[in-house]
Formats: sequence, structure tokens, C-alpha cells
Amino acid sequence: MSHLTRRHFLAGTLASGLTPLLADPLGMPIGFQTYPLEKQIAQDCPAALKEMAAAGYRTLELCSPHSYSGGFAALAKHSAQELRAIIHDAGLSCQSCHYQFKELKENLPERIGYAKQIGIKYMILSSFGKLEDSLDTWARAAADLNKVAENAKGSGIQIGFHNHHGEFKSINGTLIYDKLMSELDPKLVKMQFQVAVISAGFKAADYFKKYPGRFCSIHLADWSATEKKTVALGKGAVDWPELFASAKKAGVKNYFVEMNPQLMKDSVTYLHSLK
Repeated sequence: MSHLTRRHFLAGTLASGLTPLLADPLGMPIGFQTYPLEKQIAQDCPAALKEMAAAGYRTLELCSPHSYSGGFAALAKHSAQELRAIIHDAGLSCQSCHYQFKELKENLPERIGYAKQIGIKYMILSSFGKLEDSLDTWARAAADLNKVAENAKGSGIQIGFHNHHGEFKSINGTLIYDKLMSELDPKLVKMQFQVAVISAGFKAADYFKKYPGRFCSIHLADWSATEKKTVALGKGAVDWPELFASAKKAGVKNYFVEMNPQLMKDSVTYLHSLK
């Protein structure tokens, strides 16, 4: 955790009345993505973060205040140091943040400087945006992200890419995700896998095994095939022990639960049960 030693983290956690819970999957503290909390963050960011910390979370992944509208735009009024203080005062740390493509291509130096002041080590492209149904179009987008990552090289920041369901469609018999993996430079761009694609029949563990060393983080969600809806972790189709066993070899350094806030809270106990 950047700018926060283990001793100070534990001291702050205990002072806030929270119990330190460190024996979690991969030996890493449990994190959450802030996107589902957009409304709560807009209304009262410190309270929203403290509520998640009280539920058992210890890390978070931000959405860039400079390109996300709604609740996240409200955070832009804070300096990086002020936002870091809000996060730490809640008993949390932040090493990862989502960005939109335009700001990474046009404002990278400024975004890197801001990220480093917060303690962010992973700048994740959340989406290429709407692309034409062409493998060449996806390849050009990947080439652009390689350039961004090349420009970030040496900064201490890792550039990553976050998939959605759209990357798990095929064009002329080729899965878009596999095309991206062949085009993105493995030395420059790491992947953040969204486990929610289990609803379309794709298992994260299969891709961790297929592309070892290519991943930096995971977004966690579970899916009930019988109920046809997202459910709390451990209540659905994902084989979590298999996933975490394969994630280690894949290079995963962080994981973030991303579902509606109540399901995120309901998932903590199950994650604590996994080693």
C-alpha cells in the first residue's frame, strides 16, 4: 500500500474501530470498485467509503474524477492529497483507478502526476468505447493503448485494460479478446479481467491459464444461471477456489468486487472464508 506502512495501516484501522482482516485470497486485502457507489460518493464520499470499510473492505479502485460524470466528477474539487486523505481516513488505500481513453491519450503526464500523489500504481483503461465490428479496428485501438503504455514506461505506473462482455464476441471466427491479447504488448499492458463474463459462458480461470503473467487485477462478480441474475460471491456459478488458484500464476496483484452495494457487502464473509 503506497504511502501507508502496514504498522500505520493497522493502527489507523484499529483506531477507527475496524477489525484488521488480512487472511484473504492470495494474501491480499479485499477491494471494491467505486462505480456502483457513484450516487453515495456524490452525496457524501467520506461516509460512503467508511461504510464499505466497516463492511470489511480494505482497498478501493477509483473512477477518474476528471473524465467520469456524476458522482466522480464531484471529487475533482479535491486535490490529490485531499482525496488521498479522505481514502486513508476511511481506513482504506487506493492503488488502482479507471480512466477513459481520451484522457489517457491527451492528458497522460497530468494524470500520472495526480495518480502518484494518491498512491495509484495501476491506471486501467475502462473501455475503448464503441468500436466498429472489425478486427482491424480493435487492432488499431490496441496499438493506441500500446503507445499510451510506452509513454507511461518508466513512471512507475502500470497501464492496464479492463474487458466487458463486448470483448467476448467473435468476428469472423476470432474472439475479440484473443485478438486483443495478440495485439497488446505484454511487456507494457496488463489485463484486468471482469469475471462477470461468466454470464456469457466464459471462465476467468480459463484465461488466466491460457495467458499466464498477463494480468494485474480482477473484477469480481458472481452469476446465478438458474435465477439469471448477479448474486453475492459464492452463491453462483463461479468456482472461486479454482479462480484464485489460477490467478496467482496469472500475475494478479489486486481484486475488486463490483456489484450493487448490498451484494458487495454480502460477499465479504465468503471471501474471508477463502485462503
